[in-house]
Amino acid sequence: MNKLVTDLKSLELETLKNLRSSKAANTLRAYQADFRDFSIFCMRNGLNSMPTEPKILALYLTHLSSSSRFSTLKRRIASISVIHKIKGHYLDTKHPIIMENLLGIKRVKGSNQKAKKPILINNLKQIINVIDEFLKNSELSNLKKKKEIKNITRDKALILIGFAGGFRRSELVNIDYEDLEFVSEGIKIFIKRSKTDQSGEGMIKAIPYFDNKNFCPVNSLKNWIDFSNIKKGKLFDISDKSVALIIKKYASLAGLDPNKYGGHSLRSGFATSAAEAGAEERNIMAMTGHKTTQMVRRYIQEANLFKNNALNKIKI
Repeated sequence: MNKLVTDLKSLELETLKNLRSSKAANTLRAYQADFRDFSIFCMRNGLNSMPTEPKILALYLTHLSSSSRFSTLKRRIASISVIHKIKGHYLDTKHPIIMENLLGIKRVKGSNQKAKKPILINNLKQIINVIDEFLKNSELSNLKKKKEIKNITRDKALILIGFAGGFRRSELVNIDYEDLEFVSEGIKIFIKRSKTDQSGEGMIKAIPYFDNKNFCPVNSLKNWIDFSNIKKGKLFDISDKSVALIIKKYASLAGLDPNKYGGHSLRSGFATSAAEAGAEERNIMAMTGHKTTQMVRRYIQEANLFKNNALNKIKI
């Protein structure tokens, strides 16, 4: 009997280990952060957070609804559910009290969220021109320290590669030097793991040389690697939050409203620009790594708002 109990305990520990390993580290940290917020709510109101029950989760969602987007509510449900599974507890997130409450919140608030604007080709050129002006002035006046020039060189490579590859922030900051392969056509970048590839099968993004060297992501990346003498490890060595801050910084310097742009703006900018240029849906998905067509079709729809507008047929 003791051996059986020991075996079951080992199996339970191994199962919990597998549950934790099924999620990427960044994803798991996000789940834990969401659950901490839920735990604070429960503690303040004398409620149980672990294990909890559908009624308590419904109250928490109502509490959040006045200050959070609808997408945030759905993410919190997923996070709380996953943490319960990891701890060996079941939580019925499809319980009527949760689903009906969500439906009511959606009708009152609406589920449409104000997404960050995509960085389109003209925006990208504005940003890169500002960066080049900084680099030019730094070299001529010699007033900027080497560290600042280094950061600007890094930022140019980050923005151009991020746009050209339709990268997520998390993918960008996790590129290692060993993931790169320069070829005659351009560069191949191996993505070890992404949001839609939790099992870690990986994918390769191929970015060709651009005719305009000033806006070429491959040349810019080579300049960054040579300048920093990178031989191994992280290519950019910054956090995913820093990507958003860098984009906002240069958007502002280029005369754009920084509040309208964020970390996703490079990825959405690539997809929208590619759609505007007539790229096929499957080719856009091959670069971005989208597994379903839903989001890509939103980008295509956005790109075609004026191109396929019925008003174009009306002559006044």
